[in-house]
Amino acid sequence: MKPKTGLGLALCLLTLVSFCMFFIPAFVIRPFRYQSPRALAIAISLKSLAPVVTLVLGLAIAVLALFLWKRVSILGRVFAVIAILLGIGSAVMARQNYFEWMFHPIAAAGFLPASDAKLGDNEMVMALRIGDEARAYPILQMAYHHILNETIAGTPVVVTY
Repeated sequence: MKPKTGLGLALCLLTLVSFCMFFIPAFVIRPFRYQSPRALAIAISLKSLAPVVTLVLGLAIAVLALFLWKRVSILGRVFAVIAILLGIGSAVMARQNYFEWMFHPIAAAGFLPASDAKLGDNEMVMALRIGDEARAYPILQMAYHHILNETIAGTPVVVTY
């Protein structure tokens, strides 16, 4: 194997690992998808390590790509640029709270009288009563949004599922 071929494979491997550091948690932890305990544990571990690991890998990718730059053809340079962009993109995405993008917090709750609510007979709700005020939050919506800031009877509360 030629030295530049081995370095090219190393560049591909580093880029793939960097990309996987942010993509695997985003893929595993999705709304309305089954998450096995093992897959969830792996995803959470990767998510916690990703900021540091993607930064180190991004720097290694850039150094390796620049080292290979004059030793490869135009096609090799295109791949080097793609590797650098993926490394930078992975490092940026690893520092984002993309779960908030996926789960869209509810900006403001809208309520109906119970007689006007159109819920199925089997649809579950979470109920909260403070003083004379009561609210019911459909589990289906809360499972997607996960959190709602609300005030009931003058008391600020956070509803979560």
